[in-house]
Amino acid sequence: MSKVSYYTEEGLKKLREELEHLKSVERPKASQAIAEARDKGDLSENAEYDAAKEAQGLLEMRISKLEETLSNARLIDESQLDTSKVLVHSTVKIKNQTNGMEMTYKLVAESEADLKTGKISVNSPIGKGLLGKSVGEVAEISVPNGVMKFDVLEITRD
Repeated sequence: MSKVSYYTEEGLKKLREELEHLKSVERPKASQAIAEARDKGDLSENAEYDAAKEAQGLLEMRISKLEETLSNARLIDESQLDTSKVLVHSTVKIKNQTNGMEMTYKLVAESEADLKTGKISVNSPIGKGLLGKSVGEVAEISVPNGVMKFDVLEITRD
């Protein structure tokens, strides 16, 4: 079953660039490593050959996964996003009711998530808890040690 994911133009560009790099640079390297290992003699006892074949298998699996992701990717026109509620690609300012800390996150597709830059996956517990909420609502998010409550302060689409 294929799963549609929504991406910004930047996110799609990164995926395409990674796929192109894997196909045009990494794939030939893997083939070369196999050829070099094969030239070293008896394949039944050649650990270098086995390792090169395994690395090639992992590379091909990554290429296949990226191709599948790209085939199910949809570009989001961020200028058309509704800011009345939290959606994919919304930037949300929230406040933790327990400690009063304010945080700002952008909800993105799983492959674009990067906590250091404030991008969290819509599939993460916080992302799921925020989806569909409006300013003024409370998002209750289940975490291992109970339930965290966040006030939704602001929704933008920057």
